[in-house]
Amino acid sequence: MTHSPLLESYLPYFKENEKPILDLACGNGRNGLFLHQQGLPVHFADHNQDLLSRLKTNAMIDASQCICADFENGNFQLPAESYQAIIVFRYLHRPLMAQIHQAIAPGGLIIYETFTTENRQFGRPNRDAFLLQENELKTHFEGWHCLHYFEGIKRNPDRAIAQIVCQKPIY
Repeated sequence: MTHSPLLESYLPYFKENEKPILDLACGNGRNGLFLHQQGLPVHFADHNQDLLSRLKTNAMIDASQCICADFENGNFQLPAESYQAIIVFRYLHRPLMAQIHQAIAPGGLIIYETFTTENRQFGRPNRDAFLLQENELKTHFEGWHCLHYFEGIKRNPDRAIAQIVCQKPIY
């Protein structure tokens, strides 16, 4: 599976010699690896230690760039203003939204894509906890400068998603 086309579209917003980009709930790391291959500083975070170990071994990612964390137990805290960007794909845990907000440095980006309630017609995920309501993603980033928003059906594979790319205001 390849990286998200959103990353290529917004590649000019990322900086090589800045704070790292966090690939949150990275899974196999496909999106963060694309950015890493572009020479950008990337940290990979996931609850699955095996996936992170594979990243370290197969992609030669330094252990200091990998964060094993269970985001859903409440014991994990993203450090304030520590990332130039956070990217999140195919993951939703609403209590993390406040942490995501505070962890991005002023002027930094959020690139977020996950499933909406319309995805039930295509199968999994289909539980409310994992699906965005209509316009929900947009409301999570009200007050941020929106560079891109999409909500609807994508094909090949068929899925119902919401995507947002926003820049955090500079105070």
